[in-house]
Amino acid sequence: MNKNIKLAVAGAVLALSASANAGIIIPAGEWTLDINGNVNSYISTTTIDRAETVTGDGGVAGAAAKGTPKSINTGLLPAWIGFTGKTRQNDLDVEFTISLQPGVSENSYHGDGSNGSSGGAVNATVLNRQTYVSFGDKSWGTIKLGKDLGIYASDAILNDMTLLGVGGASYLGSGSVINTTTGGIGSGYQYAAWKGQVAYTTPNFNGFQATVGLVNPNMFGNAGVAQDRFGMEGKAGYSFSGDTASGKIWVSGASYDVNKSQSDAWDSTRISAYDIGATVNVAGFGLTAYAYDGRGNGSTALGLSGINDSGARRDGDGGYLQATYILPSKTKVGIAYGESKLDLAGGETAATVTTLVQQNERVTVGAYHPLTKHLNLVGEYNDMKGKAHNGNRNEYHSVSLGAILFF
Repeated sequence: MNKNIKLAVAGAVLALSASANAGIIIPAGEWTLDINGNVNSYISTTTIDRAETVTGDGGVAGAAAKGTPKSINTGLLPAWIGFTGKTRQNDLDVEFTISLQPGVSENSYHGDGSNGSSGGAVNATVLNRQTYVSFGDKSWGTIKLGKDLGIYASDAILNDMTLLGVGGASYLGSGSVINTTTGGIGSGYQYAAWKGQVAYTTPNFNGFQATVGLVNPNMFGNAGVAQDRFGMEGKAGYSFSGDTASGKIWVSGASYDVNKSQSDAWDSTRISAYDIGATVNVAGFGLTAYAYDGRGNGSTALGLSGINDSGARRDGDGGYLQATYILPSKTKVGIAYGESKLDLAGGETAATVTTLVQQNERVTVGAYHPLTKHLNLVGEYNDMKGKAHNGNRNEYHSVSLGAILFF
């Protein structure tokens, strides 16, 4: 399985190292092929307690009306089929990965709320989130070229326990706009996204490792905003493991220069963000603490609603706390609280931005039980709250039951 997803699964399951490392290994001449992935599905019942207009978000905002919508959908981790090939040639470790992500629900969505037909579909085709080649050596590091999980904020999502579950709902009506749920994205951390990149990762120096890269911007929700240069992202972390404790401490950051491409309203500005996190596991107990801040980084996705029409920056910050415990039955139980905030730009007031999102909050209680070494049963309760600067609110809570199978 792809390294990033392996690490995520290993951290989330803990009790099941086999399910984190399992793949279908096929020797093929000079190559070793690894066919890997997961299938997951959850039935969810959501109660919308309050449904008022909150815009510029993509996280909690989106409840259309009060009610109790139900869904059967993929969770936060996409259903996955990955193909990885590895070989050692001319003193280089060479690897390629191509993966596809189908969704459980019918992925087409129409304005009338219907789904199931092909015309006007959104994400009706299978998604492709990874296509990259990498080469290097443990003595000097690795270079990656292609599409993979973004660098900034990647450890935040990889350590979120809802990666094996649901977290926030992706859509609360009768259709599905995207083929996964949102977990803690926009309610504790920003979306790392899947980005074209050229990245260099250092060798592992006794637990310390760093990555720097040039990436595509993925500037969601900012029509008319153009990129002056490649985005720059990087991270550094220290992992440790002993007889009684294991864990990781990390930092990451991102920087983009952008301008207004469709008018002379403003010339250019810089979007930047940074974070810090730590996770520790001792005798079955796990604790994760994470925080992020930025300038013009906006809400949910990096840059979303981060710059207004005058070029002024809206700053976003937030974080989450998560505690887990592995019971004697190997069931992992956990509780998490996360929040994300969006500040007003200079000169803006609640009266001028009205329904723009101000804050999202999430409380998750979950149980993750290894039925076999590959199959995990999952139960989650999520309580979500979104608030706009003018006081509008969206509030809902959901119960989800399902399973995730790794291979």
